[in-house]
Order: sequence, then C-alpha cells, then structure tokens
Amino acid sequence: MVAKYVVSPRGGRGVHPDITSALLAAAGRRRAALIEIAPGRYEEALTVRGEVRLVASGGPGSVVVGRARGPALDTYGTVGVDGLVLIGRDADVVGCHAGTLTLERAEIRAYSGIGVHARPNTSVTLRDSVVLHGRTLFSGARGLVERCRFTDAVDNAIAVIEGADVTVRDSRVEGSRIHGVRVSGARAEVTGCELTGTGLAAVIADTQAELTVSGCAIDAVHAEGIGFIEQSRGSVDSTRVTDAQHGIAVASGADPVVRGCTFARCRDTGINVRASGRGRFEECEVSEAGNAAVFSTEGGSPEVHGCRISGGNVGIAVTEAARGRFTRVVIEDLTSVALRVRDGSNAVFEHVRVERCPSHLETLGNGGTTADITDAVFRDFDMSAAEVLGQSRVRLRNVSAERGTLGFGVGEQAQLHLHDCTVKAVSRCGVIAFGKGRLVARNLTVTGSGTLGLGGSDSAHLDVADSEFTDCAVVGVSFGGRSGGRLADCSVKGTRGDGVRHNGLVELVSLRTSLPVVEQDTEPVVPPQTIVNNFNAPVFNAEVHGVQLAWNNNEAVQQQTGEGETPDERP
Repeated sequence: MVAKYVVSPRGGRGVHPDITSALLAAAGRRRAALIEIAPGRYEEALTVRGEVRLVASGGPGSVVVGRARGPALDTYGTVGVDGLVLIGRDADVVGCHAGTLTLERAEIRAYSGIGVHARPNTSVTLRDSVVLHGRTLFSGARGLVERCRFTDAVDNAIAVIEGADVTVRDSRVEGSRIHGVRVSGARAEVTGCELTGTGLAAVIADTQAELTVSGCAIDAVHAEGIGFIEQSRGSVDSTRVTDAQHGIAVASGADPVVRGCTFARCRDTGINVRASGRGRFEECEVSEAGNAAVFSTEGGSPEVHGCRISGGNVGIAVTEAARGRFTRVVIEDLTSVALRVRDGSNAVFEHVRVERCPSHLETLGNGGTTADITDAVFRDFDMSAAEVLGQSRVRLRNVSAERGTLGFGVGEQAQLHLHDCTVKAVSRCGVIAFGKGRLVARNLTVTGSGTLGLGGSDSAHLDVADSEFTDCAVVGVSFGGRSGGRLADCSVKGTRGDGVRHNGLVELVSLRTSLPVVEQDTEPVVPPQTIVNNFNAPVFNAEVHGVQLAWNNNEAVQQQTGEGETPDERP
C-alpha cells in the first residue's frame, strides 16, 4: 500500500507546508510514498530516501524546487519525479547516489556544474524532460533518456563515462559548448536524435568506448558531426550530417562501421580517417564537401563500399602514408580531382565510375606511392583521366576513359601499367609518357584521338604490346626526343595521318598498319651555351701584365712570345 502525502504552502488539514516535512513523515513510516505537491516555489534542498514519488499536482512546471546555491535533489533508493522544475547552482542539481531515479516531464536548470549526476552503480531515467545549461553525467551508471531536450550546456550535454551504459532516444541537443554526447570508456546508444550547434563534435567516442548511432540528424556544428577516437568501436546507421567541419572523423585506432549515412555541405571533409584510424563505410553519400569528400591521411586506413560523391572539390584523397580500399564508388561533378593518391600512400579502387570532373586520377610521391584501379569508367574529364607523376606507381585494369583532353599520362620517374584499358574520343592524346616515365601497356585500345593515340617524349620508356590505335587524327604512335622501348604486335588503323613516327630508338615488332611509318632524326644534342660579356672598353679588376688587347677592330691576330720576351725582342 502506497502512503499519500500532500504538500501546499497554503497549509490545511493533513497538508504539509513544505516538501521536506512530507519526506520526513514518509521516512518514519518506512513505506512506499506518493507526495503530491501543489503549485508554488519551494526554497528547499531535498534528500529523498526509500521508495518515494514526487508529483507536481498542477502539472509540469507548476512546482519549482531549489535554492540560490547548492543542489536541489539528492536521492538514495527508488525515486520518481514527475513535473517538477529543479534549480541549482555550484553543485549537482540532481544527484542519484544509490538505487534508481526516474525524472519525467521535469525541467532541470543548472546554471553551473552538473544538471543530473548518475553515480556509479545507479540507474537514471529521463523522460520527456528538459535540461538547461548543465551537463547530464552518467558515471559508471545505467541510463535511459527518451524524448528530452538539452539546451546550452556549458560543457558536454550528455557525458557517458567510466563504464556507464546509456541509451538516448528521440531527443534534441542544441548549443552545447563542447560535445553533444560524449562517450568515454563506456557504452552508449543514440537513436533518432537531433543535435545542432555544438562547439566540438556533436557525438564522440573516446578511450575504447562503444558507440551506436542510428537515425540521427546533425547540423551546424563547429567541428565533427561524429567522432571515433582512441580505439573506440561502434556503428553509425542512417544518419545525416549537414554543415559540419567534418561529417565523421576517425582517428587513433578507432574502427567504426558506418552504413547508409549522408554527409552534406561539410566545410572541410565528409569522411575523415587519420592517425591510424580505420573504419568501414557502406552505402554512404557525400555531397558538396568543401575540401575532400573522403580523406585518408597520416596512416589512416578506411574501407569504403558503395559510396556516392557529388559536388565539392576533391573526391577521394589518400595522403601522407595512408591507405584505403574503395569499391563501387560513383563520383560526379567536382571542381578538382576525383581520386588523389600522394606521399607514400597506397589505394585500391574497384568498380569505380567518375564523371564530369577536371581530372579523374592523380598520383604524386615517392616509390611507395601506389594506386591500383580495376573495372573503372572515367567520362567527361576536362584535363586527364589519369596523371601519374613523381616516382609513384599505378596499375589500371579494365579501365576506360571517354571524352576528355588526355587519356592516361605518366611522367617524371613514375610508372604506369595498363591492362585491358580503352581510351575514346579525347581531343589531344590517348596515352603519353614523358620525362623519365615508364609505361607498360597490354591490350590497350585508343580510338578517335584528336591528335595522337600513343606518345613518348623526353627520355620516357614505353613497352606496349597487343594494342590497337584507331582513327587518330595526326598520328597513331609517336616516339620523340630520346624516348624508346618496344611496340609489339600492335595495329594502327585509320584513313588519315601517319601510322607511326619514331626516332629510331623504339623496337617495332609485328606492327600492322596501312598508314605511313616515318623515322625521324633524333633531336640534336645542344652543347652548353658559352656566356660572352661584351664591353666597349677593357675592364680590369686586378693588376694585369703581359697581355695584348684589341677592340674596335675587324680582325685581331694573337701571337705567343717566349717566356719573359717582349714583341721587340723576338729574333
């Protein structure tokens, strides 16, 4: 049987004038108690023990409890609060020290410090409540948050730490000075929530935390929408991040699984993996990223599958000794390069489609910089489908390039391997090697080049076999400068231009063509230039002896005399 107590500042028969007196009466009877509180402001700090339920009889917000300083409510036992406004300053406004606490339709105003504090081995539920300014802290506790609002926290709005286990559902977090939800060395599930205006990451997991995020909307945050760091794990599903610095950031050994998410209009990157971070990203969409849609750097190593990238600057960038595997990726309408691999990084791309970008693949770096692209389509590129520079090494298998300026190019000291690749309808050149670049091609097809199909220049080396060059406007294959190598079992077809122009440094094996084959002289070696200074009169910068000088003469004859002789002393 529950004992009922009534509190009213107006008094009356059997009515307690304040809440504390009702709690003392209930404690003396050692029974479950229901305390109904009439509307009003109660300048009290409540300590509740046992099984007690505090209810605002006038409805939510009609009862205000608290003092100018200190806590408003401390609980030990099984406590329920319904409809109260709890105010405190310079202390935990609401503290659950033992047992369980349920706050329903409550409002907690914490002008400094913590709004709600669930201490170790307790359980706290917040339902249909509001927390203003203060942090809600679960420290080694269990928690459930449903349909709540957290506004203008001076710290983290919700902190889950030290082994706590908390579920947050259908709630809104706005204006937190630091994080919206921070999970540190603990576990949390955040579902169906809205987070906006946080100073740092809206949701973050650190210190081996486990975080699950699903069905959330995150926008207008100053840093990351979602962050996983310090070997944290977890998953993110069906979540949208808009107008963040980074849509999701993964670092320092963290390894989440991210599925079906959208990262839109992020000011820097959509997906950012760095500092040995990992992660698997499936069926995600990144649009209008300010810098790079997907960025792997400083040893990051993501796996990205079924991603769609549209708008923005760079599509996928792998830099600074990072790695990445990218499968079934579609990239469209960027203002810069679609795929970038640099600085000792390694990337694998499979089943990739890129359309309407200035450049589609760019590599640059030392010999440890590698890219492997299989089953890719590059269409409508302003500059090049692939540009391989530095000492980087690239392998393309079953890759087609259509409608652009240059198909595939390799230069400096880089290496490019082409297997079963095609180039169609380029305005300048199908494939070119220059500098000291090395090109190896097997079963290469170039059709409809506006100038030449295959070109070598400078000191490039080309090894091309079993390939075909058709309808190239000026020349099918051209070797210039000191470039050389081998052209074996290839055919050049068309009705105009030359079949092959070469410099005599290339081995032509089983060439099939009806077009002219022209051998041209190699470019002459230009001797070093001699610098000549002309003056109108002699200029001496030191004492000079034993010389003959002539100027303003059409002819000058120099005769050598013996040592110590003058012209007049000659025999």
